[in-house]
Amino acid sequence: MKTIIAAYSRDLQGSRITLRSALQSLSAAITPPQAQLRSCIQLFSIIQWIFSFLLMGFMCLVVFIFLFFTHLWPISAMYFSWILLDWDTPETEGRRSEWVRNWSVWNYFRDYFPIQLVKMHNLPPGRNYIIGSHPHGILCIGAFCNFVTESTGFSQKFPGIRPHLATLAGNFRMPILREYLMSGGLCPVNQKSIGYTLSQKGRGNAVVIVVGGAAESLSCQPGVTTLILSRRRGFVRLALEHGADLVPSFSFGETDLYNQVHFSEGSFLRAAQCKFQKVFGFAPCFFYGRGLTSSKSKGFIPYPRPVTTVVGEPVTVPQIKDPSPEVVDRYHNMYKCSLLKLFHEHKTKYGLGENAELRIL
Repeated sequence: MKTIIAAYSRDLQGSRITLRSALQSLSAAITPPQAQLRSCIQLFSIIQWIFSFLLMGFMCLVVFIFLFFTHLWPISAMYFSWILLDWDTPETEGRRSEWVRNWSVWNYFRDYFPIQLVKMHNLPPGRNYIIGSHPHGILCIGAFCNFVTESTGFSQKFPGIRPHLATLAGNFRMPILREYLMSGGLCPVNQKSIGYTLSQKGRGNAVVIVVGGAAESLSCQPGVTTLILSRRRGFVRLALEHGADLVPSFSFGETDLYNQVHFSEGSFLRAAQCKFQKVFGFAPCFFYGRGLTSSKSKGFIPYPRPVTTVVGEPVTVPQIKDPSPEVVDRYHNMYKCSLLKLFHEHKTKYGLGENAELRIL
């Protein structure tokens, strides 16, 4: 009898273990693993960002125009009246929101690639700065993550410094999008806006300018680093007029996030791209990344490749109200040398070979 009871107990215990294992397997099949869930949230953070900066403004404009022809027309009328009254705010005070800059979604955005910010020198809060961001890439992803959000710890690494990423002024004329951009601390990339930030907001401001602009995005391709800088002297003149130090920064890996269809110099399509860029301020690039369902498919989502933004040593700039062309050239060359030094000192640490060169046009 004891033998029978012992055998029955062993069978019952084995059945419980088998049942427990089956339930655990079923739970694992129903509930996605934590890593998989995190990857899905990271992908969502990228999709919402692409939607916000490529489609939000246009779609909101269409919606408000449509509402004009419905019984809800007072909504559009009031909002467009508000825009007229608030027209100059993006170029002056702005509406910076630390709450928006610290959204948790930006941490998932950072981790998708991942993106990191490397500090090489202190930026004393008793000065103002113009930070040159290189290269432009396709969508300036490194500049956005590091200077518009707090996901990489800008405020902890540069205490007392308030970054203001400068972007196309036309973006601030689009409904809803303008509010979203201002909340992140962005400002129009024009003389009035930059001059106001450097002269009317006290000390500790850093205007971040993607110096190569839209024209540089046409040269963006993986494995090749080409900057448009030689003829870009306006930011140096602004720095001299306001006594703002020039700080080079370089985002290693920025040009690897998308592939681009390139047209040869002198071709009709290349000329059309350049003409469009001069008229509208941005270049119509034909680019592609990964798809939604797989990293091996093609789509408009950037590839998950690391981006490291290194902020270099400031070039001390005196305040000269009306600098001569010779003075502008001198400080432009000093900035260019500082940028080249930064690139060559860090290229092998962040994915480039010892023989990698930086082409400056």
